[in-house]
Amino acid sequence: MSTVIHSQKRPLLRHCFPTKPPPAPPYSSFLSLPKPKSHHHPLISSPTSLSRHTRPKPTPILNDINSLLSLLSLSVQYSDADLAKAVHASFLKFPEDSHLGNSLVLAYLKLGLLNHSLNVFASLSCPTVETYSSLISGFAKSNQGSKAIQLFMKMRADGIEPNEFTFVAILSACARILELELGFQVHGLAIKMGFLDSTFVANALMGLYGKFTGSLGFVFKVFDEMLQRDVASWNTVISSLVKEGMYEKAFEYFRVMLGIDCFRADFFTISAVLSACEGSNDFMKGKEVHAHAIRIGLEGNLSVNNALIGLYTKCGSVGDVVVLFESMPVRDVITWTEMITAYMEFGLVDLAVEVFSEMPEKNCISYNALMAGFCRNGEGLKAVKLFIEMVEEGLELTDFSLSSVINACSLIMDASTSEQIQGFCVKFGFGSNVRVEAALLDMCIRCGRMADAEKMFHMWPLEHSSSVVYTSMLCGYARNGQPDEAISLFRRCRLEGTMDMDEVTLTSILGACGTLGFQEIGEQIHCHALKTGFVTDLGVLNSIISMYAKCGNMNGAIKIFSVIPIRDVVSWNALIAGHILHRQGEEALSVWSEMEAAGIPPDTITLLLVISAYRHTNLDLVDDCRRLFLSMRTNYDIEPTSQHYACFVGVLGHWGFLEEAEEMIEKMTVEPKAPVWRALLDRCRIHLNTKVGKRVAKHLLAMKPQDPSTYILISNLYSASGRWHCSEMVREDMRQRGFRKNPARSWIIHKNSVHSFYARDKLHHQTKDIYRGLEILDMECKKAGYVQDTSFVLQEVEEHQKKEFLLYHSAKLATTYGLLMTKRGEPVRIVKNIHVCGDCHTFMKFVSIITKREILLRDASGFHCFRNGQCSCKDYW
Repeated sequence: MSTVIHSQKRPLLRHCFPTKPPPAPPYSSFLSLPKPKSHHHPLISSPTSLSRHTRPKPTPILNDINSLLSLLSLSVQYSDADLAKAVHASFLKFPEDSHLGNSLVLAYLKLGLLNHSLNVFASLSCPTVETYSSLISGFAKSNQGSKAIQLFMKMRADGIEPNEFTFVAILSACARILELELGFQVHGLAIKMGFLDSTFVANALMGLYGKFTGSLGFVFKVFDEMLQRDVASWNTVISSLVKEGMYEKAFEYFRVMLGIDCFRADFFTISAVLSACEGSNDFMKGKEVHAHAIRIGLEGNLSVNNALIGLYTKCGSVGDVVVLFESMPVRDVITWTEMITAYMEFGLVDLAVEVFSEMPEKNCISYNALMAGFCRNGEGLKAVKLFIEMVEEGLELTDFSLSSVINACSLIMDASTSEQIQGFCVKFGFGSNVRVEAALLDMCIRCGRMADAEKMFHMWPLEHSSSVVYTSMLCGYARNGQPDEAISLFRRCRLEGTMDMDEVTLTSILGACGTLGFQEIGEQIHCHALKTGFVTDLGVLNSIISMYAKCGNMNGAIKIFSVIPIRDVVSWNALIAGHILHRQGEEALSVWSEMEAAGIPPDTITLLLVISAYRHTNLDLVDDCRRLFLSMRTNYDIEPTSQHYACFVGVLGHWGFLEEAEEMIEKMTVEPKAPVWRALLDRCRIHLNTKVGKRVAKHLLAMKPQDPSTYILISNLYSASGRWHCSEMVREDMRQRGFRKNPARSWIIHKNSVHSFYARDKLHHQTKDIYRGLEILDMECKKAGYVQDTSFVLQEVEEHQKKEFLLYHSAKLATTYGLLMTKRGEPVRIVKNIHVCGDCHTFMKFVSIITKREILLRDASGFHCFRNGQCSCKDYW
């Protein structure tokens, strides 16, 4: 991926980024247009060094002026710039003729020679309002709105009153550079001078207001006050409604327009209404509009057909799109680009690439469409390669190009590539673009570069909207295993009012609450969703179900599930997963039966959860699990993935069928991946089956896994069997590969704060009380019969050192803190990020006896409820 930054063709990169133009002067001070000097503009100056006003003045012949005017008309008619320049040279031989001079300005404008036109204009002593208006219009159409506005200011300063054409031109300029304040002033001037009665001026005003979100009221005000409307008036209103997402209102205005005899829809009308059909997913109405377009003879119109491709892409089938594309008499680059987008939307990546390669003409928009399509279909690497091709070919790069390649880096989650792309963006000036900056922040988060993401977050400019960035950071903390930071950021944002609470924010913070087991905050979010109406959003409701289940409140999860009016597969999955988390296998299978009875087709996650549920049922139901797994293809048309195999292996291993599980893996039609073998190795560790475990460990090590958990599992298996040398070799290999064990962490929520503990942790401000309390608790448990199980210390050290290690495990520290800080009789709720070890599990059972307290512990395997010396997991997890 270093090609992006270190390519030998790197000098081409500068062609992608045009030099930034100097800032335009204020509108009030028009850029001076000095009369050209003879040695600067030979076309304007005479052959001598004398100026027009000092050289001899030949008596003009009227026929000669008329001849020049005729030649100018011919130059425009035949697009002959040389003829216009010749007329210009002849024009300089006569005294200034305002009619010929103004005509020359207009001729140059029509020929696209804006600078020549401006030079002639600068030499005129009496430019007319038509000349000014034409120049203003020319600058506006050439995307030089600021210069157009400067010309308008000079015209006003020279005392020349604008006409109808002038108002249309200046309003078009304001619309192109989104200058609303000046537009308001021009609106007032038009009213004062009586030009608002002009249909063209009113249309231009509506076009300006339609460019701005939230200005629809101004569009309607102008429209309602119009004395006379044309098709363009109706088109502007309809397109403004479509832009604001008011599709039904747009349909209503379209129907009213068709009911007026003097109006007939044109291609612009049909294209706008088709966009409304696409936006509202109203395929039937789209077909009706298509039929209407055919009736009025627009079936061959390019703009209409391009809009139809967009409609059929979103609401129809790929066959509809192909038939339409092949029947089009004329195609442009937009048509081909729409086809690329269409194929990508339907997941037909190869066909999209084929269309791209067949395009007669490509531009940066075509490349962007293909790159965005790659990202949409999970082909991040192909998107990055296409971006490199764009850079090497010197194509124009837009913020959309950069955003797409940044999203591609987010997909492949390669930190090195993401760093190079970020460097590219910053080096070539895109780092200050708000859209690109937001995408870069999200990329850092998805690539696990949270430190870099935090730097960007703290450097975010105050003048830019920060709500989206705060939401991204909150999601990033939740996604990267930092729920504490997510909760902390959420609280700060709520106090400062810097983050909008939308569906994405609510879903993310509910996920963080579930991860932490922070039910108090979760309940507050639930209440907020009820007050603000977001509780109607299915994604938010599904997150609430999951949150309550992870916080140990299955009754709350079931209650929310029962009140959802329309459930999707995610809703059912959330409830099934909650029962599994609580080791309620029979209840999970009961929900699965209800889901089937309701006719909800399962997805891959559903079947993964249902297979997992059999670990928490009776041994008699293992055959049902076998039948379900073997029938996935035939009954549900779902191909088993490595995750399904790993889950089924976990079920077989849970019930002791280790050899059967090993045999099934050996017979897999595809090469088994590391998670499948790891599932079997974990069960070998539980059952202390070193015979099968050694064979599985060899398979895993041969695969050179890229995660530390596999090495830890193999090392622990060797340590448990006393093979310390082999265990150390595995850990050394792990260290050489740069892998680190995820440290065990336990935490408890007290007074709306998260109190975390690591093994032998002394960072808590009440460490002395906690350690002293734990030592007393340990003594009391030993009096009740508790004996430390030192086999869980997987290092070759002395026995007294093993006991020391065991005493200050994170789960024991969290339990002690919970007992110290809660009232007598209240349950103690603890969360642990990995599996609780056997010694801590035994310790908790004795603590529940001597304290007569209920201890709820959630670890990586699910919930453990310790009560009166017993655990809900029945000592097998």
